[in-house]
Parts: sequence; C-alpha cells; structure tokens
Amino acid sequence: MMAVGFNLQYGVARVLNISHGEFIMLGALAAYTLYVTFGINPLVSLVICAPILFIIGFLIHRTLFERLRRLSETMEVFEGRSLLVTFGVLFMIQNVALLAWGPELRGYTFLVSPVNLLGAIFALNRLVVLGFAVAISLAFFLFLMRTHLGKAIRGATQEMTSAQLVGINIHWMHGLCFGFGVLLAGLAGILMSTMFSASPFMGLPYTIIAIIVVVLGGLGNILGSLVGGLILGLIGSIVLYIEPALQLVVFYMLFMLIVLVKPKGILGK
Repeated sequence: MMAVGFNLQYGVARVLNISHGEFIMLGALAAYTLYVTFGINPLVSLVICAPILFIIGFLIHRTLFERLRRLSETMEVFEGRSLLVTFGVLFMIQNVALLAWGPELRGYTFLVSPVNLLGAIFALNRLVVLGFAVAISLAFFLFLMRTHLGKAIRGATQEMTSAQLVGINIHWMHGLCFGFGVLLAGLAGILMSTMFSASPFMGLPYTIIAIIVVVLGGLGNILGSLVGGLILGLIGSIVLYIEPALQLVVFYMLFMLIVLVKPKGILGK
C-alpha cells in the first residue's frame, strides 16, 4: 500500500517524496491515540482518518509543489527542488509528532490471539492486516482501471502532453495523486500500528522500502508496486528468519541489481 502511494506521487506528480514515511508514522500514531484514548477500533480508524489524510496531502501539493512547478524552468529542475522541499516537510512533520507524542515508542495490543492455518501459527492481527491491505490495494487498482477519473490518472502517467490535449486537467491530477499517495501511506500506517510499535522516527526506513518496491515493480505501474511489495516482503521474511541484521543489506543489494539489470522494473514499460 505504501509503495502504491509513493508510485502515484512520483510516477504522476513527479515528486520524489522523501517525507512519504512520515505520513505512515502519522497514521500509526493517530490510530494509537484513537484506540488508547477513545477506544476506537483501528479498523474503524481507517474510515475516520481516510478523508483527513487525503485532504492533507492534496493541500500540501496545492500550496507547495504546484507553486514550485510553476516557478521551475524544466521538469528536471522541479524534481530536484521538490526533493529538497520534501526533506523540509519530513522534519516539520517529525517535529510536530515529537511535540504531540514524544520520542517514546507507542503501541497497543490488538487481535493477538493465535490462529492455526494449515499447521502454521499466525497472530490474528497479521491475517486481518493482510486481508485489509489486499482489499484496499485491489479496490484502488480497480478504481484506476474502471473509472473515468482512474483513466485520467493513467493517461497523465503515460503521456502528460497528450492528456492535456484531450482535456485532462493535469494540475488537478497531480494534486489528486499526491493526496491519494498520502491517503494510502496513512492507511498503511494504521494497519501497521496493530502489529508494531510506532514512534516519530519510524518514517524514513519505510520511505526507503517504498522506493525499492517501486523500482522493483516499475515506476508508474500500480500493479508492479503490488507485485514488487509481495516479492520484497517474502524476501525480507526469509532473510529475517536467517539473519535479521542483513535484511536492509539484502534490500539494497536487490535495489542495485534491479537498477543494473532491469532499470524499468519487473512490469515497467
């Protein structure tokens, strides 16, 4: 989910959003607060937080990146400037989270009862998260494939100039895609909070993982992000079982291998 969101932001809006993981962090800490303080089920928090996350992302793009695009001479200049801006957004969000929640790890217990599935024992929360993550990702994939707005987004991804010629408002598409990216990142954070502790410093490693998944699956290819995320998750689980300290090392090695051998990714065109 977080890789699909990152793919939308960079594949369509051309914003290499280094602050992407901070929205994962915000979603996780928001779910923690709603559950611990108000007793709201984290799965209900998905519905509560979704519109707020989208509006935050849309407004950030309209106020920061849309103006930056107008002031940039070329797309390459815009991408470089937006990269620097997202570093600023990262530190702003991180420090706001530090003021609101403090530096401590925050976690809660949710659906931890064991489930025997074909002889393997899983915590129930992991199966629930798997189901919701797959359902949300597939629903978003169908939205892109079957709706007029989804076709407009895909058109803007494939050929920006031609999309404008047939009447697609590129500026709105960029804002919508950035908003959807923040939305998916926040929802991923909410689901993660049911399994792992959260802190204001958790965002950047997830941003790096999202970048690797996007490169693995193919830039601008939403289905590629889903496939790449599944492959990276399986590889990470195997490495974690053998030697936990090598997980990120293997991720970076895989990243470099894909860039050298097939830079467009598994499903990239």
